[in-house]
Amino acid sequence: MDTTRVVQVDAFTDDPLAGNPAGVVPEADGLSEDQMQRIAAEMAVSETAFLRSSEQADYRVRYFTPTQEVDLCGHATVGSFAHLHDEGLEAGTYSLETNVGTLEIEVDPDGTVWMTQDTPRIREVDVGYDRVADALGVDQAALEGASDDIPIAVSSTGLPFLIVPITYLSDLGDADPDMRAVEELTESVDATGVYLFTFDALGRESTLHGRMFAPGAGVPEDPVTGTASGAVGAYLDRFGAFDADFPDELRLEQGHYVDRPGLVRVRIDGDVRVGGLGVTVLDGSLVVPEAEDDDILEA
Repeated sequence: MDTTRVVQVDAFTDDPLAGNPAGVVPEADGLSEDQMQRIAAEMAVSETAFLRSSEQADYRVRYFTPTQEVDLCGHATVGSFAHLHDEGLEAGTYSLETNVGTLEIEVDPDGTVWMTQDTPRIREVDVGYDRVADALGVDQAALEGASDDIPIAVSSTGLPFLIVPITYLSDLGDADPDMRAVEELTESVDATGVYLFTFDALGRESTLHGRMFAPGAGVPEDPVTGTASGAVGAYLDRFGAFDADFPDELRLEQGHYVDRPGLVRVRIDGDVRVGGLGVTVLDGSLVVPEAEDDDILEA
C-alpha cells in the first residue's frame, strides 16, 4: 500500500499543544475524495487540509472534517502555510485556490500567515432570544443585554456563522450547549456554526473572547476558528460596534474553555484578513487506504 506524509500543525499559537490543531497533507495530488475523507477521519482533528497543484494559483486546497468536506477553513490554511514556511517557503504573497474561489495568502518573515477572506455577506435573522439561549445553555437576559446595539446576525467571509453577542465572560464560560438544538438552529438560518462572544476578554490588548460550536459540521466546539473570526470582524464593522474608531487590528481570544488557548488577528482595510502563527507538533506518514473502484483520481 502507498503512504502519504501527514503533519499536524497547531494554528493561531506558537505554543505546542495549544491553539487549534489542523491536519495537513502537503502533497495530496492523486488522492481521491474518498481517500481524503478517510484520512481526515483518521486524523480526527476538526479539519485536515489537502494541498494540491493548481493551474490557476500557487496551490489548490481541499478541507475535510472527520465527516464531510467544507469549503473553507481558516486555521487549516494558517497551519498549512506555517508548515510550508517551516519547510523553507519564503515570506511573500501567494495565491490559494479553494472551493470559494482563489484567495490571497501573505506570509510575514516571522511566520505569521495572513489569509484574505471572501467579500463579507451579513444578514440579520429572525430568531428568538429564547431559542438561542436554550440551544446554547445560557441566560436569555445575558443575550438581550448584549444585543442593544449589535444584533444576532449571520455573517460570512467564506463560511456563514450565526454571530451571537453575550454580556460577560462568565456568561460565555457558563454556556452548556445542547448540540442537537445548536445543529437545528444553524440549519434554520443556513449557517455552519454559532460564534458566541463577549467584549469582556482576558487579555488587556484583546478585543473579545469567543467560542464556536458547529456540531452540524462534526465539530462540537472548535478551539480557535479563523473563518468565524473573519466573519465576526466583518459583523462588528457592519454594525458599527466601535462607532467611528474601528481598531486597526482586532485580537480575538478563543480556546480557553477547551484548554487550547489561541489568538486570531483580524484586519479590515477594505478586505478582511485573518492572521496567526502556527507550530508543527507531529510529522509522520500514514498508510493510504485503497481507492474505491468508482472513484476518479484527481491529478
